[in-house]
Amino acid sequence: MSYPSLNSGGPSSMKSLQRTFYRIRSNKVFEIFVVGVIIFSALMIGAKTYDIPPEVMKLVYVLDWSITVIFLVEIIIRFLGEENKRHFFKVGWNIFDTLIVVVSLIPVDNSEMALVGRLVRIFRVLRMVSIIPELRMLLNSLIKALPQLGYVMLLMFIIFYIYAAVGSTFFRDINPTLWGDITVSLLTLFRVMTFEDWTDVMYETMAVYSFSWAYYLTFIFFTAFAFLNMIIGIVVNVLEEEHQSARAEQERQSGQPTLLELQQQLDEIKVLLRHSQLQGDSRRP
Repeated sequence: MSYPSLNSGGPSSMKSLQRTFYRIRSNKVFEIFVVGVIIFSALMIGAKTYDIPPEVMKLVYVLDWSITVIFLVEIIIRFLGEENKRHFFKVGWNIFDTLIVVVSLIPVDNSEMALVGRLVRIFRVLRMVSIIPELRMLLNSLIKALPQLGYVMLLMFIIFYIYAAVGSTFFRDINPTLWGDITVSLLTLFRVMTFEDWTDVMYETMAVYSFSWAYYLTFIFFTAFAFLNMIIGIVVNVLEEEHQSARAEQERQSGQPTLLELQQQLDEIKVLLRHSQLQGDSRRP
């Protein structure tokens, strides 16, 4: 007489449980709920900056811990919904979310680490980026654009440094507060680039050097117009590449051929047509 094994149905039930948690974490209602909790958490952080009565502060404290528990449950659901658990922590945002939640669970409010605990709760607002794919795409595009932006920023710093040295040389005696040394001159030029009352600075130097307007206009052209537009162009170009890769990934997952694959197939068809045409021409008398 044979008896059923104790482990019978175990893998299938675990698979079914994993699919259930995957459906929960992929549900739009669940995503909207988590986003709402993150927004409410941000409002709680702002409320703590006001003078709150002790009775209300107790309620705020309870709500803060409730938010932390909800985040913990959400992380557990996302982890259990992952088909390959090892891949969960290969994603940087999952590591970030887990660290934020784990550190938030440590009771440090009445200790020397209370400031760290408050900072961690502030950074919980950043979880909005890990939840919303569009925000992740924007941030990933910005990170991927950093190497290209680095060269533009380096060139911008060189222009800043040259103009700061020139300004400190000629305008130091006019206003030492704005042009006393090269570091202060850099701050003044940043003020000019952001158009913060820059005409007042220009008119002050024009009273002594009438052609100093050319100094400011050329600096604004290089920095506010040329370099900033280059930065925007680089970010937009990287963002477009991210959108194309995301569309290609969606097409690959759905089984539809990508644009590159369609182009390759079209090239193959052209080669076959050309080959058949050459064979037909060779057979003619």
